[in-house]
Parts: sequence; C-alpha cells; structure tokens
Amino acid sequence: MHGDLSSTNALHSRALPWERGAAFLGARSAIMGGAMTWVSDSTLVAAISNGGAFGVLAGGALDPERLAREIARTDDRTDQPFGVNIVTFSPHFAAQLEVCLDHHVSHVVIGGGIPATDSIARAKRAGAKVMAFAASRAMAERALRNGADALIAEGHEAGGHVGPLALSVLVQDLLPLMDRIPVFVAGGIGRGEMIAHYLRLGAAGCQLGTRFVCAEESRVHPHTKRAYLKASGRDAQLSAQLDPAFRVIPVRALENRASREFLDLQRQILDRLADGTCSKAEAQYGIEGFWSGRLRRAVEEGDVEQGSLMAGQSVEFLSEEASAAEIVAELAAQARCAFAGDASLVAPRRDRGVRVGAAASAGP
Repeated sequence: MHGDLSSTNALHSRALPWERGAAFLGARSAIMGGAMTWVSDSTLVAAISNGGAFGVLAGGALDPERLAREIARTDDRTDQPFGVNIVTFSPHFAAQLEVCLDHHVSHVVIGGGIPATDSIARAKRAGAKVMAFAASRAMAERALRNGADALIAEGHEAGGHVGPLALSVLVQDLLPLMDRIPVFVAGGIGRGEMIAHYLRLGAAGCQLGTRFVCAEESRVHPHTKRAYLKASGRDAQLSAQLDPAFRVIPVRALENRASREFLDLQRQILDRLADGTCSKAEAQYGIEGFWSGRLRRAVEEGDVEQGSLMAGQSVEFLSEEASAAEIVAELAAQARCAFAGDASLVAPRRDRGVRVGAAASAGP
C-alpha cells in the first residue's frame, strides 16, 4: 500500500456527491459498467456489482431463453443490484423485455433508439426502473416524455454504436435536465478525475464500458485482450458511411481488416437496395448482424483481424488485466482525490505496463 495511514484515512473520509445516482441504482457507487455485447455476461456483471459498482448485462444479442439463463446466473453470483440492457431493433425485443420482468430485473436499460411509451409503461408497472440512452437533447426530451426514469448520455468518444456529439458538448446541452432526472454520462471516461468532473456538473454518475473489457473476469479471449492493451486512443476509429441515403450508425472500434470489410458489406447492401432485392429494414438488420457476429468472433475466438474490436477512446487508459473490484476502487479513489484537492492524496496513476495496487485498497 502506497502512502501512510493518515493519507489513507483522509482518502476514505472524502465523500463524493453521487448519493443520488447510487440511490437510484441501489449500488455503493454511481459507476455503471456499460453493457458490451458478448462481453458483459453474468460473470463480469456480477464482479462489477460485487466490486461496488453497478453491472449491466448485455442482453440485446441473446435469444429469450439464453437471456433468462444469464439473468439467473447473475443472480446466483451476486446479491447486489444489476441491470439488463436490451435493444429496440432486436426481433426478440418484446420477448426479452418480458424475460426481464419475469425475473424481476430492477433496472432495464434500453438502447437502439428511444423506447416506446407502452414498453416503458409495461416495465414500470412490473416494478422496474427504465433507463434510456440519449445522444442529443431531442432524444433526451423524447425519452422523458415517454416515461424513462433516467438517462444515459453517451458521447461520440464511446465504443460501439455512437451518436454525433462529443460528451463535453452533449453534457452542456443536457445540464437543464439534470435537476429533473438522473443523468448518467458515458463516452471516453477512463479515469476517476473525469468522473469527479461530471459529478460536479450535476451528473448522477458515469458509465464506463471499455475500462472493464480487460478485467480479469472478462471472457474476452487473451489475444483480443492483448490487442486492447496495446492500443492507444487514436486507434479507436469510427466506421464510415458510404451513402447518406442509407444511414449507418457509426461504430467505434480498433481499426483492422473487419473495418475494411464493413465497407464492402455496405456496397453490397447498397446494390441490393438499388435493385429492390432487400428492404431498408432487412439492410439495417444485415448491418447489425455483421457487427454482432464479428464482435463475437473477436471475443470468443481471439480473431483480432476479422473480428470487431469495439472500443471507446478510453482504450488509452488500459494497461493490464485487473479485477473488476480493483478497477472500481481505483476509479473511486481517483475521483475522491480530485474532490479532495490535496496533492498529497493524489491517487497513483496506472501507467501502461505498470500495475498499481494502492488505489484498489481504497474501496468505492
């Protein structure tokens, strides 16, 4: 343990203004583990929740039966709260929502667009809290009108599917809403000092996904973890859209052969749209199927060339494997130090290739 006992006690005594967010989540902190398709399974989610944060199970790519099994396994592995993420464009969305409610999931996190009023109402009648993503002020306002209990404001720096605005701009636009509803912010957050910054601005908490991709409990293949650990923030690039007539939501991932093959897929789909052999809905589903399949290839098989290595720009802050609890504790310690404003309490920086265990003792 670095530092003396008095510094440690002082660090523990520094409270963070995330009581509102933590109370909403029912967790010890207002740090959310972002749901990463094929990555955020029961093992990782339970580890994040047991570590003092709030894990979110990635259910969008799972059929209802598999989703039910993963929820049950998560329940077996933790007595702490966790959420389940499902996406509106999934053909199984309605059934997935029913699975969540049948298993008394406390928080349903809905992505892929603004959830409909009836879906939100159905979840709330069953006792669940509903969180919706917002990439703009208009999306946020609509989610509120539809009845969402909280928002996740996700900026352009995030991994996977992203919106058009940098988080710093998006947060400024959402400031007037932060007194009305809990707003959790996401995108490019890799250190606790940035969590402290957004808490000062009025955010209820922060969501981090990429920061947990190399957790010891993450099922990501060792080859793929090594690619993440070697990458810098500039390696996390956005996919290109070839034709404005066919809108493709940008995906941020480490650039590789899969990124280039995605351009070929778009050309094929545009040709099929032009000759009428597929509908726009079928085309969009083909796009989503490409990313989901390629991501699974990277996660399960370690294919770092043809698999999709989705990552936010916060991949810059990945240095080595650590347990989910250590990651949460380090983030919380850094955030507390930022609020303390005392240079003698500055949390150790986990530089690339150097394991720093001091912050892991501070707890959330």
